[in-house]
Order: sequence, then C-alpha cells, then structure tokens
Amino acid sequence: MLEEFKKFALKGNVVDLAVGVIIGAAFSSIVSSLVADVVMPVIGFATGGLDFSNYFIQLAGAPAATYEQAQAAGATIGYGKFLTVALNFLIVAWILFLVIRGINRLKKKEEEKPAEIAEIPRNEKLLEEIRDLLAAKK
Repeated sequence: MLEEFKKFALKGNVVDLAVGVIIGAAFSSIVSSLVADVVMPVIGFATGGLDFSNYFIQLAGAPAATYEQAQAAGATIGYGKFLTVALNFLIVAWILFLVIRGINRLKKKEEEKPAEIAEIPRNEKLLEEIRDLLAAKK
C-alpha cells in the first residue's frame, strides 16, 4: 500500500498540481495586495475618499464607527469587504484570462509553423538524378 501511494504521489500530475497550488497561493497574496494597496485607494479617491472596507450594516449591538468594532459588538454584514474580495476575483480572473490567451496564441503559432524539411537522403537524390537523366534522353 505504501508503494502504491509513493507511485501516486510522485506522478507528474500530482507534483504539477502541488506546484500550481503553491504558486496560486503566492499569486493570491500578490493580487490581494494589488487590490488593497493600489486599486482600492484609487477607487476611493475617485469616489471622494470612500473606504470600502468600512462599508457595513450593523444588525446588533451598539453603533460602531468601524467594521471591526461593529463585528465585536454583534452581528454585522460587511459588504465592503465582500466588494473587495469580488474585485480580487475579477482581477485574478482577468489576469488568468490574459495568461491563458497568450499561451493559446503561442501554441497556435507553433502549430502554424511549417515542419522543417529534413535533408533528402543520398540514395533518394541519386534516384532523382537518374530519373532526370532518363527523362532528358527521351
């Protein structure tokens, strides 16, 4: 059983998947930072300094000024955080679309390349020459 598991775990697909998950996790933190530190401040500036992370509806507890305080006070719907996560998803989806589109274009160019013509073997060249000589004698 251990031998079977070792074969399974070391198959190329499993290792490729593991690498993909690790890179995806690292990519996720890059995108989160891009959204939180670059995109959302620009959107906030364009909308007059609005901070999406503090958009919430407090359902219970004493009124609070920030989302974190409202969460501590009781049930709170944090739709600003949801907007940020949704924007994260859209950015990731867009970037993946562009990457896959680029890869598909590269594959298409590879398929369109004509196959390189291999050098004709010597015996075929000699046969062609004989054929040409016989055709010229007629």
